[in-house]
Amino acid sequence: MKKMFNIFCAGLLCCNMTAALTACSEDNYGDEPKPWASTTTAFASTDDAAFLTYYKPAIGRVGDPMPFYDQKAGEFKVLYLQEYDNNGACYHPFWGLATKDGATYQPLGEVLPTGTSTAQQDAALGTGCAVYNEADGLYYIYYTGHNPLLPNREVVMRATSPDFKTWTKDATWSLRGVDYGYAASDFRDPQVFKADDGLWHMVISSNLRFADFKSSDLKTWQHVGSFNMVWDRMCECPDIFKMGNYWYFVYSEGYRAPWSRKVKYMMATSFEGLKACFSDPGANWPKDGHEGVLDSRAFYAAKTASNGTDRFIWGWCPQRIGTTIDERNVNVGAESEPAWSGALVCHRIIQHDDGTLTLGAVPAMAAKYSKQQEVKAMAANGYADGKLTGNDAYVLFPRLGTANHITFTVQTSNAWDRFGISFVRGTDSERYYTLVVNPEDENHRKVNFEQEGPAGKGFIEGIDGYWFERPADNRYAIDIYTDNSVLVLYINDVCAYTQRIYGIQKNCWSINNYGGSVTVSDVRVSQQ
Repeated sequence: MKKMFNIFCAGLLCCNMTAALTACSEDNYGDEPKPWASTTTAFASTDDAAFLTYYKPAIGRVGDPMPFYDQKAGEFKVLYLQEYDNNGACYHPFWGLATKDGATYQPLGEVLPTGTSTAQQDAALGTGCAVYNEADGLYYIYYTGHNPLLPNREVVMRATSPDFKTWTKDATWSLRGVDYGYAASDFRDPQVFKADDGLWHMVISSNLRFADFKSSDLKTWQHVGSFNMVWDRMCECPDIFKMGNYWYFVYSEGYRAPWSRKVKYMMATSFEGLKACFSDPGANWPKDGHEGVLDSRAFYAAKTASNGTDRFIWGWCPQRIGTTIDERNVNVGAESEPAWSGALVCHRIIQHDDGTLTLGAVPAMAAKYSKQQEVKAMAANGYADGKLTGNDAYVLFPRLGTANHITFTVQTSNAWDRFGISFVRGTDSERYYTLVVNPEDENHRKVNFEQEGPAGKGFIEGIDGYWFERPADNRYAIDIYTDNSVLVLYINDVCAYTQRIYGIQKNCWSINNYGGSVTVSDVRVSQQ
């Protein structure tokens, strides 16, 4: 079994001058050493090899997560597709993590290997799921066997284990889509759960349809039928569960338009009702004001698991490609899908009284960020007594660490005040990166991503924003977690917005106002 090497090395600082960032080293600022706390110019900082909260292995990255709550062990296990910069001919073995709280992880190493040659159906592994069957005392992994060299590029396969450590692949069993009228090329991402009829069901993504199979014993499967996906869009990574009085179908919409490729959900009072939702998606979106969207394009391939008290959802935040911080931060796939794989992000699912869902911070997160930091104004414009007034008003705060928890409250004076939170910002920055809480109309807000500054591009289309209803009292409780370049913003338990911004650590940050006036209070920063 391969070993996971946890290399937690300090991020190094680039000493080359760029258009946006001043030359530096971590210990030296200019010609002489100076205290970090007293400086405000920008630095070119880099990510650590491994992340401590939004998990990324020291070598490679996290692909599609497959969480499962192991009742026997009393912990979540999160399988994922292990991605490397240079995958071999056989790639994407399942690696695993164990966690009790979604905030701290114990690596399990490789759980399920790939086939050993390109002649085998599972030369590459694709997304699947894990379940435990009390009837026979076995854990099951159903997974995609992917091989573009074979006539059936994708089939569903399985493996079993008595202890979640030693796995035996069932060489005599598979589900082939072509045997049931589905595509040979797209037949993948099986999800197994128990439905209203008390039987195990397996939903599989195929050619613009979901296939439905059922079983009483997790061994023999009967084809039930199929139901539509969302219009003409391939939908991946299905996840079906019941929470309270409602059934939910979480899926990742694979459409490559900049406003799509997001994690969404449908809801109904029964599993059969979920299927019917897809017959006319436009008429059946959840009544949540944003068509079932759960996060931004920087959170993808998400699935859920519950310990009976909380239900968490895990997805990956993509890496960005580029040779400089500025190139990477704007390369968010405006005309295509984001780069595949990255760091593991976990949210708590919040169910509202009407059954609609939003995402919030995992409860254990705040306790990890326990070291309170000094917060003071390092520079400002149009700022006095906690109030930001006029265009280009801002207040700049001290440098952040590698992992940060930022909280504050914004009170806008009306429905149209526009405010933002900037990162990688110094008093000399030509470019910096802002999450703008923008009024889309009188009653709705949208979080947009902008490259601001004298040389900034402004709005970056590819990441797209998260649309939510304006709070009636115009009060915004802001909760932000960062781990290296991964950032998650929460607002009022109605908005979750994941983003990748390189250079957050070792740089200052700011709160901004764009016309009108906003009042900022209770600004706090804590670190790990």
